[in-house]
Amino acid sequence: MDRGMVGNVSQGRLRVEVRREGGSAVFTPKGELDFHTADLLRVPLERSLEEGVSRLVVDCSELAFCDSTGLNVLLGARLRAQAAGGGVHLAAMLPAVARVFEITGAGAVFTVHDTLQDALRE
Repeated sequence: MDRGMVGNVSQGRLRVEVRREGGSAVFTPKGELDFHTADLLRVPLERSLEEGVSRLVVDCSELAFCDSTGLNVLLGARLRAQAAGGGVHLAAMLPAVARVFEITGAGAVFTVHDTLQDALRE
């Protein structure tokens, strides 16, 4: 498996690690995904799609907060990934973040996995 690090970006309350693993791009946002930090995730998601990687896995195990702007970033990436024949897989959501997806109904449009390993195996 290709586990080479592609990059890291950070700004105050959010740090995003990006790497390739097999045929997937894996994004690990750490901290708070909101109006002020959403571009830190949006830009690498879009870059991966531009580079031809349409299977995007977001490891949410260290994502403490996600507001509507963060949710919209993920929904937009989902639409672009599906148009390219792929999808966005969410893994290991903490309860506070999972609640946002439950309340909005957005959880029904994503493939959600209990663990990152499950998301990568599928």
